[in-house]
Amino acid sequence: MQIGVETSKAVDQRRVFVVDEDEIIRSVLQFMLHDEIETHELASPEEAFEKGQDWLTPHLVLLGVSWIQKQGMGVIDAFNTKYPGVRILIVCDKSEEKLAVEAMQAGAHGAIVKPLTIEAVRKKVDTVLGRGGAAPLVQLNIV
Repeated sequence: MQIGVETSKAVDQRRVFVVDEDEIIRSVLQFMLHDEIETHELASPEEAFEKGQDWLTPHLVLLGVSWIQKQGMGVIDAFNTKYPGVRILIVCDKSEEKLAVEAMQAGAHGAIVKPLTIEAVRKKVDTVLGRGGAAPLVQLNIV
């Protein structure tokens, strides 16, 4: 276990799917979260839908903004339909914040804006899952 990991969170039975086509971003997010929450790396929404069956359904999806760029806002609906009650956070760069806001209007629950830090990612995940360590859900600077 890493330093600073809360044992009560590590035994919480929540599951996160990290869905991003960028392998490095997937690995980084999985590394940041794996000590406190069950985390699965998936390259595409289709892979997530295939993996998330029966008992392996996600409580939270960290969705790379590139999937919204490729598939449109329908990808948000697809996750909400496949996994009722799932929470969705969009992972984006500062330059993509406007698209993240549109995704929230379409049903996403917030955004994680790069650069990614362990503290910020864990706080955002805790917030949307209703766990301790809450932080503001969205911190975007749209003009």
